[in-house]
Amino acid sequence: MKGNVEGGNLGRTPGLARPQGFPSVLFMIPNHLRRFWPALLLVPLLSAAPLRAAMPAAENLLPADTLFVLTVPDFAALRTASAKSPKWLLWNDPAMKPFHDKFLAKWNEQFIGPLERDLGVSLGQFTGLPQGQCTFALTLNGWDGQDNNQTPGLLFLMDTKDQSPVLKTNLDLLLKKWAAAGKTIRTETIHGLTFSVAPLSSNDIPTTLAGLVPPRPSLQVLGATPPPESASEIVFAQYQSLFIAGSSVKAVEPVVSRLTGGRVPCLADNAFFAADQAGLFRNSPLFYSWFNAHGLFGVLARVPAAQPNPNAPSLFPPISYGAILNAAGFMGLKSVSLSYQELPAGSLMTVKLSVPEADRQGLFKMLATKPKDAEAPDFVPADAVKFWRWRLDSQNFWAELQKSVGEAYPTAVVELNAAMDMANSLAKQKDPNFDIRKNLIANLGDDWMSYSKAPASGASLADLTRDRSVFLFAASNPDQTLLAFKTIAGLSATQEGAPAPREFRGHTIHTLVWRPETTPTGAVVPNNLYCTTEGDYVAVSSDVSVLEEYLRNAANPPRPLAETAGLADALERIGGPGNGLFGYEDQRGSMRAFFTGLKKSAARDQAVSFLPKAFTGWFDYSLLPGYEPVSKYFYFSIFTGTTEPDGLTFKSFAPRPPQLN
Repeated sequence: MKGNVEGGNLGRTPGLARPQGFPSVLFMIPNHLRRFWPALLLVPLLSAAPLRAAMPAAENLLPADTLFVLTVPDFAALRTASAKSPKWLLWNDPAMKPFHDKFLAKWNEQFIGPLERDLGVSLGQFTGLPQGQCTFALTLNGWDGQDNNQTPGLLFLMDTKDQSPVLKTNLDLLLKKWAAAGKTIRTETIHGLTFSVAPLSSNDIPTTLAGLVPPRPSLQVLGATPPPESASEIVFAQYQSLFIAGSSVKAVEPVVSRLTGGRVPCLADNAFFAADQAGLFRNSPLFYSWFNAHGLFGVLARVPAAQPNPNAPSLFPPISYGAILNAAGFMGLKSVSLSYQELPAGSLMTVKLSVPEADRQGLFKMLATKPKDAEAPDFVPADAVKFWRWRLDSQNFWAELQKSVGEAYPTAVVELNAAMDMANSLAKQKDPNFDIRKNLIANLGDDWMSYSKAPASGASLADLTRDRSVFLFAASNPDQTLLAFKTIAGLSATQEGAPAPREFRGHTIHTLVWRPETTPTGAVVPNNLYCTTEGDYVAVSSDVSVLEEYLRNAANPPRPLAETAGLADALERIGGPGNGLFGYEDQRGSMRAFFTGLKKSAARDQAVSFLPKAFTGWFDYSLLPGYEPVSKYFYFSIFTGTTEPDGLTFKSFAPRPPQLN
């Protein structure tokens, strides 16, 4: 045995089958942790979607200094719920079979097959292992932001329950293959449990994965010698039915201590986690995550500001992380928690930003909503495919923005005011009485909203991608605010040749002209913005027909969105819309346009630009069915936001489509 930390003092702190090996969760890893990412290669090998009574929950195993945790308490329950979910049923619908089968063929041909050859294992041997909890965590692990040799720790826990013998067999096989490949494996004993420790480097990344992961860009500071690449390792072992893996011996030690009867403080002892657990995690969520903002930002605030580089002088003085975080309000944020539940009536996701009112400043004070009604007004039609309304205090937002910017970078406020004064000077050449602060900013109210209409039936590809929404904001003097908005727009784009204002049903519609747009087909189309006022609102849209419809609806309200079938029941489940923020999406209308747009783009042989190049050819949209055969899987979803004394809470609820009941 090499090394022994048995004393326990190390690291203590107060239908159709699913694609084989298909990842269920993707993680974004910060730059300074990327040297550890190869340790996650065992996750897809040992993961595939009820908690073993004898095995403690994640919060009773992870150390108290945990920075982030994502856990599935019962992977079997997640599998069962996923198989019944509308999205999974859609994926396995016979109408999707041509599209589905081609994707699976590409997935197996270009990813699974090569990956199995690279690793020398069959992924099918590992996909059934998760039977209980499955947890990924990031811990402080002694990292204080000062010592470059100290880094946060990575942990992965998986309870295999009755698959424990299979786990042992697979781990033994993996170790034999690594040894045969010449990889040096050592052992460490921690509280009587033997761990295997394997070094990892960029050369250990299977070529299949290396082709999908973009290479880390090298950073060369002028005049400085680049630091050598740090070595990393993976430490893993099996304790009864639990698989434990981490980025270092120090990272896994607290977990083993808890398993073997040690009393090292655990995550459940963290006061911030305990509060969130009582509020969000006690109702048997399918999965939940928790971010220790207090712990992370507390460390980052102590990181000293970068020292000026004499070889690369800068006009801007260095700013410490602490000053930026404090001005932005992040030092008042205690934690961020997320909980996901699958209910008989639909899926519910809750996100809580724990930032007490007394500590609230910067971004969180700006985003705080007023406790006012945020439901859709009567002029929002029932056929709107999207709607949101935000009771944001604009005057508080502007004051807090200036304060935060001034605290982080004092000269920035001077520069901002100078820019506004210059805009005033230019605007006064046409209107001597113009004042951007008085005519625009001081007029802004506390009501912002937008709604969208679906593309017209049979529309072209260009029409399907064109925005058909109207944006409205309240103003104490809407006409003055609109003219100020028009004046500012004229400073950024010449309005020579713009259509003259015109009257429509007693309202004046103004046209602002921007640079023309080029459609996917190469056609050049006008790019205009249309503005008007109605009641207490300024209305803006890039589609004049939608703006005109809004004016007609304001005078003669149509069947309102509020009367949509099922909406009232859905709102009851998340506390109603009267908490300052409310949003709605009719998936039936938006997905009809989405399916049509994908098929039209495939017919024109236009690649979908948001997909990585490695996935080109995996998704053949010409094989998608029409919308009608799969329409039963879509319904609507809503979200709300509430500002409370202890923080900001956001809820999203998607009722189960009635056709599936």
